[in-house]
Amino acid sequence: MSTRLTKGGRLIDRSRQLHFSFNGKRLAGFVGDTVASALLANGRRLIGRSFKYHRPRGLVGRGPDEPNGLLTIGDGALAEPNRQATMVELFGGLKATSQNHFPSLEFDIGATASLTSNLLPAGFYYKTFMKPRRLWKHLFEPAIRQAAGLGGPPRLRDESDYEHFYVHTDLLVVGGGIAGLIVAKAAADAGAQVLLVEQMPYWGGRTPVDHAQIDDISTDKWIARAVNELSDYDNVHLLNRTTLFGIYDHRFALAVERVSDHCPEPGVLRQRIWRIRAKRFVFATGSIERPLCFRDNDTPGVMLASATRDYLRDFAVSPGDRTLLAVNNDDGYRTALALAEVGLEVSAVLDSRPTAEGDLPSQVECGRAIAGIKRKGDVVGALICSQAGEGTTLSSVECESVAVSGGWSPAVHLWSHCGGRLVWNESLAAFCPDSNRPPIDEKGQRAAFTAGSASGNLTLHQAVEDATATADRAINSLGLSRTAPKLKVEVEKCTLPSVDCLSPNGMKQSDRAKSWVDFQNDVKVSDLDLAVREGYSSSEHAKRYTTLGMATDQGKISNVNGLILLASNLGVDVGEVGTTTFRPPYTPVTLGAIAGDSRGQLFKPERKTPIDEWHDSNGAYWEPVGDWRRPYCYLKAGEKVADAVKRESLRVRQSAGLLDASTLGKILVTGVDAGKFLDMIYTNMMSSLQPGRCRYGLMCNENGFLMDDGVVARLDQDSFLCHTTTGGADHIHSWMEDWLQCEWWDWQVYTANLTDQYAQIGIAGPDSRRILEKLGVQDVGIDSLPFMTWADRDCAGLDARIYRISFSGELSFELSVAANQGLELWIQLIDAGREFELQPYGTEALHVLRAEKGFVMIGEETDGTVTPQDLGLDWAVSKKKSDFLGKRAQLRSHLVDTDRWRFVGLETVDALAELPTGSYAIGKGINAHGMPVSIGRITSSYHSPVLNRTIALGLVERGPERLGEIIQFSTEGGDVDAKIVSPVFYDSDGTQLSA
Repeated sequence: MSTRLTKGGRLIDRSRQLHFSFNGKRLAGFVGDTVASALLANGRRLIGRSFKYHRPRGLVGRGPDEPNGLLTIGDGALAEPNRQATMVELFGGLKATSQNHFPSLEFDIGATASLTSNLLPAGFYYKTFMKPRRLWKHLFEPAIRQAAGLGGPPRLRDESDYEHFYVHTDLLVVGGGIAGLIVAKAAADAGAQVLLVEQMPYWGGRTPVDHAQIDDISTDKWIARAVNELSDYDNVHLLNRTTLFGIYDHRFALAVERVSDHCPEPGVLRQRIWRIRAKRFVFATGSIERPLCFRDNDTPGVMLASATRDYLRDFAVSPGDRTLLAVNNDDGYRTALALAEVGLEVSAVLDSRPTAEGDLPSQVECGRAIAGIKRKGDVVGALICSQAGEGTTLSSVECESVAVSGGWSPAVHLWSHCGGRLVWNESLAAFCPDSNRPPIDEKGQRAAFTAGSASGNLTLHQAVEDATATADRAINSLGLSRTAPKLKVEVEKCTLPSVDCLSPNGMKQSDRAKSWVDFQNDVKVSDLDLAVREGYSSSEHAKRYTTLGMATDQGKISNVNGLILLASNLGVDVGEVGTTTFRPPYTPVTLGAIAGDSRGQLFKPERKTPIDEWHDSNGAYWEPVGDWRRPYCYLKAGEKVADAVKRESLRVRQSAGLLDASTLGKILVTGVDAGKFLDMIYTNMMSSLQPGRCRYGLMCNENGFLMDDGVVARLDQDSFLCHTTTGGADHIHSWMEDWLQCEWWDWQVYTANLTDQYAQIGIAGPDSRRILEKLGVQDVGIDSLPFMTWADRDCAGLDARIYRISFSGELSFELSVAANQGLELWIQLIDAGREFELQPYGTEALHVLRAEKGFVMIGEETDGTVTPQDLGLDWAVSKKKSDFLGKRAQLRSHLVDTDRWRFVGLETVDALAELPTGSYAIGKGINAHGMPVSIGRITSSYHSPVLNRTIALGLVERGPERLGEIIQFSTEGGDVDAKIVSPVFYDSDGTQLSA
């Protein structure tokens, strides 16, 4: 039984005791403990149940490689499931709860699944629950969903605080062990900006556990000196308790910092996501020990040899009075020495290799392995067999714990995230980073390096030499120069493992069905045997069939063992099988941290223009438009909304109105290929546009359907400003970037979303020019500033860009100024327009005005299935261009069908009758659903104040060919007759526009 030793423990502070609870029982630990070490110190070996068979499980590892120790930490609003006990630092009052059992951890009725394990082999869910089909929805699926998962989701809203932080650096060093510190120090001396992240709360990795020396001083002292020196550098940022969990395109990395998980307080930031752009990466991520495969190797008390050693020396936790050691490499012998050092008995050392060199291996009998575990809840002994025999038990050994070491695998997950390739290293029996096929950046330069044991250099002297050489290469790749100093380290002799020593060669089938490869997902040796017999010869297929290496574990301790067994079954080398794909995140990340402060009111913040405060204090009746709030209209005392819209619409027609158009998207597109790029983005030609001119443009998706529109202004030879709809700005900018980065990546084009940088104010109406002239604006006449042109002008002392464009059909201008000058310009326009009875107007009056002129509104006349040709916008689709997005799609037979619904105007026969938006026109006959055939629909409907009647815009089958025809629309108030007319209801000859 595990317990706390009276002495030792380099990471714990015995003078500061902490109390915590596990499954409601009060326990004690020390500052510096993890939940895992504290549970072991209290004799708690059983800490969870396995996913599939609910087998009793204990701790296997020491860090993020732990597959079994998943607990729910906290309760109520602070509860978080599936936390690794090995990575949770102990604090006073911590509440830990085991998972995946009922009614209790010690007695779990789910464990009966083990009795029927022969009926639940790998892939059984692909072959079961197929018939009767009707039971799937009501029986099988609910039962599977109820059984799935480990920890239950929290029921209350997370009360913790999170944030995101952005940083750019020259060199990102991942791993604060010896290798990481060497690289960081050398790069800092060379003048590089360095960010060093380490997942543990301390520096130096595992090296101090083994009492080594560097430069004739203990590694503890060397690490402390190196960290102190790095802390004094202005160009170095050190982050511990920070796990880099993913590498993405364009040298972008994400890390999560556990800011106060070890000392939670209300109102104190809990976790921080670091969003990192680095010129180069160095992965000094260390290596991960692998277990051995034998019968009941998942019994609580069976632990990795390195974990046993770590708990012993870091936390003074005894694994038991008698420990059996089973190894296939030299490193495991360190654990035997550590146990003997504190007076604990080593029952036996079993080395499964046929022969082994060295002082310690020569003292044991090689070729011996564990046949199985003797268990009574946890370990009470082990059965011994010959590694090369038939699995027959030769003897038994009494023990309370078993420490196993099946070799070490470099932690290559992050290397793989960014595109680095792997190569099988036969001498290490592990996949290592292939230095000949490293990740490459967009300039074709090497983007990442590995250092230390992450490269496959497992002894300390090899790791130090490799880190020194890697530091030089990384520094040189940044265009800097400095030679990292040589460090003095004792050379160690090391005999490495063999792939033939993973499990006893002669294991019986019954033993293989109880030998575990993936502890978290309950994958057995027999499951991999079955996968091969079923034809799953690919590592990726076998992974999905057996679930090997899935979930939070991501194959840290199971992946290589599984691949070795797969290769053995296939009769090929492990290198031919290859690895599965390692995916982010490297370790689990809470959804709260991913969201950061984007929750509550900040989940989707309401955006406001620079003039918002004036609107709010002047009767604005608000409506949401995309993420913005915009005035629907401005209400006067006692006024109804419909009356306000009528007043504002008439004021624009009769005198002048003022519109806050700041929400319109403004995307800068610049570069020598900008014109060519926009010719592909828009349906019409933009490269022929002259500086100082504007052009209305349409954008279609790849299917040929309209997705946005707006006015494009050419600023100079290489620059354009593209206006989009309010709701489309972010989407269109992302869409442009998608094409540039994925398809036309070699075009010299840069885009920037400038929507928030400018306030834009529209002034429309017969008196609009007079109001501008009153503010001292020069040269805005019909000759000096013609329609669809722009010019920079002084307006009341402000630098303004004035566009001569119109969405109302009236004489109109749009003035663009810096965002912080928007309110000032608005107020000056209001003051200058008083004598003309200038009034602000909102979005509904805007819609009425544009509908009277038959102007299309994206999102009103379009629904994702409408083409420019449907809306009569053929004139905006170039016949000269060889290509643009959607061009070929628009030639498909169903898009050129003469019976398509097309854009028309509609006037109700009864001028005052209502024709609601969305109403469908009724045709002759019945469709397949037994409903009347629809031949059209209303896309926009308004009461026109200037015409004093209801007008509507819509799409009708062959609409433009049927002008003057009366059709019937079905509405909630009854059928309404309407005449098909031109969509232009007002000023059809455009005299007002050119006033």
